[in-house]
Amino acid sequence: MEDRPLAELFEPATRERWRQAVEAALKGADFEKRLVAKTADGLRIEPFYEPASAVAQPVRSPGPWRLAQRIDHPDAEKAGTQALADLEGGADALVLVHRDAPAARGFGLDLSSVDTLDAALKGVMLPLIALRLDAGPAGFETAALLKQLIERRGDDPSALDLDLGLDPIGTRAATGRLDQGWEARLSETVTAFAGMRGRAALADARPYHEAGASEVQELAAVLATAVAYLRALEAGGHDLALARDQIAVLLVADADEFLTIAKFRAIRRLWARVEQACGLEPKPLRVLAETAWRMMSRRDPFVNILRTTMASASAGLGGADSVTALPYTLALGLPDAFARRVVRNSQIVLIEESNLAKVSDPAAGAGGFEALTAELTEKAWAAFQEIEREGGIAASLEAGAFAGRIAAVAQARARAVATRKEPLTGASEFPFLAEKPVTVLDMAPNPAACPEGALPSQRLAEPYEALRDASDAVLAQTGRRPAVFLANLGPVAVHNARSTFAANAFAAGGIEAIGNDGFSDRQALADAFKASGARIACLCSSDTVYQTEAGPVAEALKAAGAGTIYLAGKPAEAEALRQAGVGGFLFAGCDLLALLREAAERARG
Repeated sequence: MEDRPLAELFEPATRERWRQAVEAALKGADFEKRLVAKTADGLRIEPFYEPASAVAQPVRSPGPWRLAQRIDHPDAEKAGTQALADLEGGADALVLVHRDAPAARGFGLDLSSVDTLDAALKGVMLPLIALRLDAGPAGFETAALLKQLIERRGDDPSALDLDLGLDPIGTRAATGRLDQGWEARLSETVTAFAGMRGRAALADARPYHEAGASEVQELAAVLATAVAYLRALEAGGHDLALARDQIAVLLVADADEFLTIAKFRAIRRLWARVEQACGLEPKPLRVLAETAWRMMSRRDPFVNILRTTMASASAGLGGADSVTALPYTLALGLPDAFARRVVRNSQIVLIEESNLAKVSDPAAGAGGFEALTAELTEKAWAAFQEIEREGGIAASLEAGAFAGRIAAVAQARARAVATRKEPLTGASEFPFLAEKPVTVLDMAPNPAACPEGALPSQRLAEPYEALRDASDAVLAQTGRRPAVFLANLGPVAVHNARSTFAANAFAAGGIEAIGNDGFSDRQALADAFKASGARIACLCSSDTVYQTEAGPVAEALKAAGAGTIYLAGKPAEAEALRQAGVGGFLFAGCDLLALLREAAERARG
């Protein structure tokens, strides 16, 4: 080999050479469809980004983010035991959840007296931790009780790190009710907690995210809410520079690490714009994070551990000051000590062992993150201005304008879930019908309701879970789940890909697949179907076999008593197959939820 530098031995890597290699690999397939993704806001996710110049980015204060744990056991003494266990186990922040808070998920504390509050925090040394109240419509009353507790204990308010979590506008979004005197009450509470190290007001993104909001809509909502609180405090006589120090935001972290990191970086840029518009020198915004309720699943809940860990890491890397991760069993009931320990230890590993908080802004200079952050910032600012033109976030919610825009995004996402364009592991993809139940505390949640005028709170997996619940009920009543007979045509090598695909797809709806090694004889197949006891069947084979066999086999299955026959695939001669008796087609991109609902009904007879 010549004794020359490597750079001289190889052609330099360029975007043009990369694109040529990609085009060759695609063999004529569409580049945009195969390699370019789009977010709910229409932002492009490119397959390749060049290094970017690091943009001056507002960041959190030096050091790791705080590990915050929810305290939501309805029994105050047991809640206190939870709090101490979490703090002794590595948490350094608590979130006290009131039973009336939308985020209580049917549980939470009855914080109606200072004694109950004291019991829930028994043994907790408030000056050593950060504390956030999550009280929803009872926010002002709970904050007053906390002030009484601080006075009772003789703690110095200036030594406490408190987030009172007052969010009347967010409460309006979640409950449909707005406290008409909230501006004055917020101003009075800030005065009462003068000298506190922390924040009184919280612009909370959870109601919007749970209703289906996109990243841009979530950012615009919290920014508009924070500005509304800034105006209210200034109108209440508070100095503008001090008023902005009373405002924090809470963003939702989900399992999309790229968008979550970019979103958390974008909110700091957006708030800096507001500060500059107010003539203020930008200061670090307090940014809190909670992992997404929307992504949690009741089926195969262990996947939630992966989801919340990814979300926690992304929020921390994006610059969150505090991260609250939901226990993996929360969608099933009140989490036990094990679930709480798992979610706590996941963050400890991220902070202490993975050292993710050692760099203040690890995404700086990365082309993809810088591009996404910049695009989210600009689009969110435009969405915020639209809300302002409508009279502000409260007026837009009251008129239904902002809710309508969220609903449009939610509908598009629901279609993506139904077609598995947005797959849900354990629910729509790779379901396991024989999964064992996990343990939660033996306590029934309070019934949930969506009041008139409130934004809906939805988990993405709910439609699939409803089908699985119905299947479980049939199993409990009859000893057998709804079933589909896989009419596999030809040897295993020919039908295996589609029979595996079909079994996975039907299982997402709680329909058990009755498999076999395949048939070459139509009558033998028809006899096997009749012996299976199933009411529906699904043809599985190659397109070549379908051309000659699908029609006659469908007729044989009809004659054997099949009520509905599906076909795994999307053949060109679909109309001819329908005439032969095929009732539906199962393929990647079909409306799987609609097909499963129909199939479940027909499988039950």
